[in-house]
Amino acid sequence: MKFNFLKKENKVVLNYEGAKAYVMTPAEELYSAVVTTGLSNITYEKGNERLERIQSLIKKNDPEFVAKLAVYARKDMYLRSIPLVLATELAREASGSDLVSKTVDGVVQRADEITELLAYYQLANERTETKKLNRLSKQIQKGLIKSFNKFDEYQFAKYNRKGEVTLKDALFLVHPKAKNENQQTIFNKIAGDVLEVPYTWEVELSVLGQKKYTDQEEREQAFKIKWEELIFSNKLGYMATLRNLRNILEAEVSADAMNKICRYLADEKAVIHSKQLPFRFLAAYRELKTIDSPYLSSVLEALENAVVVSAQNIKGFGFNTSVVIAADVSGSMQKKVSPKSKILLYDIGLLMSMILQSQCKNVVTGMFGDRWLRVPMPKNGILRNVDAFYKREGEVGYSTNGYLVIEDLIKRREKVEKVMLFTDTQMWDSSGNKHSFEDSWNRYKAIAPDAKLYIFDLAGYGRQPIDIKRNDVYLIAGWSDKIFDVLNALEDQKSAIEMIEKVVL
Repeated sequence: MKFNFLKKENKVVLNYEGAKAYVMTPAEELYSAVVTTGLSNITYEKGNERLERIQSLIKKNDPEFVAKLAVYARKDMYLRSIPLVLATELAREASGSDLVSKTVDGVVQRADEITELLAYYQLANERTETKKLNRLSKQIQKGLIKSFNKFDEYQFAKYNRKGEVTLKDALFLVHPKAKNENQQTIFNKIAGDVLEVPYTWEVELSVLGQKKYTDQEEREQAFKIKWEELIFSNKLGYMATLRNLRNILEAEVSADAMNKICRYLADEKAVIHSKQLPFRFLAAYRELKTIDSPYLSSVLEALENAVVVSAQNIKGFGFNTSVVIAADVSGSMQKKVSPKSKILLYDIGLLMSMILQSQCKNVVTGMFGDRWLRVPMPKNGILRNVDAFYKREGEVGYSTNGYLVIEDLIKRREKVEKVMLFTDTQMWDSSGNKHSFEDSWNRYKAIAPDAKLYIFDLAGYGRQPIDIKRNDVYLIAGWSDKIFDVLNALEDQKSAIEMIEKVVL
């Protein structure tokens, strides 16, 4: 038995609501904690409970599993900061092999991740001065040497920002060897602080904002021309386009520019290549709702089409497979995914449930809090559906009575093949009658022995309302549309942990 996740553990504990829950294996808990963590630089601080729990879980897991999880989180779940944490913490546990250098090489996919990794390394090892980082782990250094050879001058210049650790600091700490003369020239420019200022939307708008104008009309005209220039230059990336839709609409750019923006947003190749987390589309959609523009409906339609593209590879289920999809809209789901984000766990649960619903032909959808309410929704308009659900916030109350989803099926004597809950897993019975989610499921299995329960864990607290090792209960965690790849794997009798194990370092 190579990995400790194969050990059977059925320890019963209590969740945050005081209800019966189950501890997961160290690998399952680390997986769910990692893929539901929205760490950002400002949360790299002592006292961050999630970070401390992840650090302790790393020590309980096989180093090779941690390494593969880090690469999986970066490449498959599109997370940026937490894979760097895993790679850095792994250096404490796995010395004497190339495991750490391979992990670093696998998780560093952008030039600024070199400096972010070193900034976290400095904090984690309590190095108060950058120059003390010269006692860098040899394996991290070897991994970063490979990373320095991945990027060109534009990529380095784009992310050459002031911070705790700069690119120049990183260069002198890592001592990368250039693979050719051209790259040596780039390294010399980093050392001399003379990288060519890149043509990016941030730089262009910053320069424009520093100019003096005779009046507001002249300023607005200058920004309109600049936005059109950026759009037609093809230098405005997909994520930058998403984040600046409000600015572009308010600048009142030309019809041709808006046509290009809408086609770009909905372009299949662009959507797939952008690797956006689905909630980015929802955030953009919401940001535009108050804009007064004749192009607004076209932009909203483009965003809907983009989400459809991100969902098109989800297998879903046909007319012969009955599915119940339940979104947790309780008070504990009103939690931001990261300190800077406006998106809540609540939003992600609704969005993921609507994405999956769009791919199912025989499906019941609804939401639960104090009570469970079935809410039939159309297949098209995923973002619109989420907003329709959102407007009903509070209609079912704020408790987490997930057992009512199952009790409703029992009451109706309704046999379904799949029951899917998108939740933070803090299920309990607010009525005081001590109904157990696990007991409800066991009773339902007597009625529908072929039924399967899928818990989509959106919070990663490490507590589950039911034993996920038996009775056709499965755990899936994360915020990326890639969670549906895990669902497909479960249908093929493979767990999320087994998928991670197959990652090639």
